[in-house]
Amino acid sequence: MASFAVVSAWACGGNAQQRVSDNADTTEAIAIRTGAEQLDRYLPLLAGKKVGLMGNQTSVVGNRHLVDVLLEKGVDLRFAFAPEHGFRGNIERGEKVSNDVDEETGLPLYSLYGKNEKADSIVASVDVMLFDLQDVGARFYTYITSMHRVMQLCVNNGTKLIVLDRPNPNGDQVDGPVRKDDKFKSNVSYHKIAMIHGLTVGELAKMINGEGWLDGGAQCDLEVITVHDYDHRTPYELPVVPSPSLPNQLSVRLYMSLCLFEGTDISVGRGTDWPFQVLGYPDPIFGDFAFTPGTRPGMAAHVEQQDKVCHGLDLRDLDPQEQTFTLKYLIDFYQKAPFKDTFFSRPEFFDKLAGTDELRKQLIAGQTEAEIRASWAADLAAYKVMRKRYLLYPDFE
Repeated sequence: MASFAVVSAWACGGNAQQRVSDNADTTEAIAIRTGAEQLDRYLPLLAGKKVGLMGNQTSVVGNRHLVDVLLEKGVDLRFAFAPEHGFRGNIERGEKVSNDVDEETGLPLYSLYGKNEKADSIVASVDVMLFDLQDVGARFYTYITSMHRVMQLCVNNGTKLIVLDRPNPNGDQVDGPVRKDDKFKSNVSYHKIAMIHGLTVGELAKMINGEGWLDGGAQCDLEVITVHDYDHRTPYELPVVPSPSLPNQLSVRLYMSLCLFEGTDISVGRGTDWPFQVLGYPDPIFGDFAFTPGTRPGMAAHVEQQDKVCHGLDLRDLDPQEQTFTLKYLIDFYQKAPFKDTFFSRPEFFDKLAGTDELRKQLIAGQTEAEIRASWAADLAAYKVMRKRYLLYPDFE
């Protein structure tokens, strides 16, 4: 199998990628074009239509926001829905996203993060909904929950949905427990999929339709504008920061493994310049590296660590593309913790993140990562079979 490298797009806002072959001396450029960048494929579908958008700061066409491009092209854009973190991506996780107006365009904004009793009437006012959000490939990243809600609203009101697809920066793997029991269903575990699901949002939308997960098994009138020249083996660095706590490619790749710590009082670096790149707690037993969580725009530490010196691990020098989902950090910190009875300080939230209470019980029981993985192997294998039916791009296997 060929090895791959990528050109960073975080600083410049571009989307150039490179593929380096083991059998060639030259670097082959990959002309990845996101769904949003292929205007010729979807603008004709919007002609003469009233249009709504589900988007945020990741909804870009090159270096321009999708909203600006649509308005320039004469699209009758009536409103935008905003997910968690808001339309411009500067709202702290879990905070209320208010109905407002986009200051740059005057476009009415409405929240779909949390309850919105007017959502049906809002969607009923348009002919077509566009969905363009950059997911990061983890079940607990709530943008895919927002997509499900948009799909349901479109079904309720006979509205067509066009998903402008984007690559999955963690789409080269499928891993973790599969959520089965509905008692663990929440914003961070909405679908019966693997924790690291290995799908683009377009592929997941097809799965939601195909598996009958909308109310009454209804089918959304769905069209996916696929990414040009992408496959699941292609490393992809996001052109825009998807949320305040994922500021670079390393944080996106480590997020898969570190987000489970959100069900504990262990700091993942929120409130520092290195969120999801450091781990620690105010006790030297956890490691020699020290950092002090404070506050940053759109991001704050857990109150338990606010302005306290935390000791633990510095992961900032790791190679992003070598990072895959692992339980080793969670097992290590639990084993070192002198406060095992309260290590899972938010047990219900931890279980929702995991999609099961079995993982927490296995960690408490001292099981190894291999033993834990064996317990979800059959469900994961079944999920992989289901996933194959909805792939729009060549797989990594």
